[in-house]
Amino acid sequence: MDFELNDDQRAFQATARQFARDVMAPQAAEWDARQVFPKEVLRQAGELGFMALYTPEADGGIALGRLDSAIILEELASACPSTAAFISIHNMALGMIARYGTSDTRALWCPGLTSGEQLASYCLTEPNAGSDAAALTTRADRDGDSYRLNGGKAFISGAGDTDVLVVMARTGEAGPKGITAFAVPARADGVSYGKKEEKMGWNSQPTRTISFDNVLIPAAARLGDEGQGFAIAMEGLDGGRINIATCSIGAAQACLQFAIAHVSERKQFGQRIADFQNTQFKLADMQTELVAARQMVRLGAGKLDSNHSEKSAYCAMAKRFATDAGFAVCNDALQLHGGYGYIREYPVERFLRDSRVHQILEGTNEIMRVILSRRLLIEGMTEILR
Repeated sequence: MDFELNDDQRAFQATARQFARDVMAPQAAEWDARQVFPKEVLRQAGELGFMALYTPEADGGIALGRLDSAIILEELASACPSTAAFISIHNMALGMIARYGTSDTRALWCPGLTSGEQLASYCLTEPNAGSDAAALTTRADRDGDSYRLNGGKAFISGAGDTDVLVVMARTGEAGPKGITAFAVPARADGVSYGKKEEKMGWNSQPTRTISFDNVLIPAAARLGDEGQGFAIAMEGLDGGRINIATCSIGAAQACLQFAIAHVSERKQFGQRIADFQNTQFKLADMQTELVAARQMVRLGAGKLDSNHSEKSAYCAMAKRFATDAGFAVCNDALQLHGGYGYIREYPVERFLRDSRVHQILEGTNEIMRVILSRRLLIEGMTEILR
């Protein structure tokens, strides 16, 4: 098994690293402090293809695999996990439109979305349907050649500042088979938004509730067939889990580097903090956890690219492990900074706040354990993974 990146992947990594260092990192603290949604920077990311990572070339994307995309998102997250995560979410929503939309729907949305001139939100979660997404109650009822959309969504990234909403709504029976996906114009009549949520982190992207009041949607805006929406959503979440996991890796890598620089310069008791064996052991453990998490994420991404029969389980394992390990590395880096780590002049506290939510979204880490335990106990996955 070859763990080395190929020449193309090294080139993607170098381009993303330079963009993160030169464009994102100098502004990330201000975006966080002022709650700025950096649309111009997202457009610049679009010029490099980062807003259409796995969208087909025919629709304006660069058609990368999930492993290549994860390598890019890790580098972007090393500058600003919040902005990198929005880029991931945008890519997930765009990917659904590009794969399941009609030719007219793709022609309407793909040019603007792939360039970053327009932005997309993914709308699955509801106030009473978070981890239990199959219980969503937002409805889309057929009305001739259209649907009438009523209900609401919660915790939607970019809501109020994006252009299209990929909405999962109930068109049929209770449960997952009654859910259908739609591409809804974000400013359609009957769409309204709640206040911008005040959050612990992820402050460079807005989060709002969305309400749908008798929103008229043409049937042509449906993505896939009626009843296919839950499968589309879950398919998207496999990739989304890899992306969020790799954002945790990027945050942890940045925090480890900040910690090494700090302990190498600061002195206590007449010697550098780096000279204490406890510090050295802590750094060694942080690096080990980081490398293990990175390889698990890349393994999961590879299973997605190869369409492995257990790809969802690999993605769940990668998401659970990498987001837990990534947050722990950020937390250890803050501890090594002492009191300095707790003040905003030093970036580790921002990375800690931004990475915390990764353990919750795209399916909580408890749900990742449910997914995996079901495969282990009910369907005997252990032999497949050997």
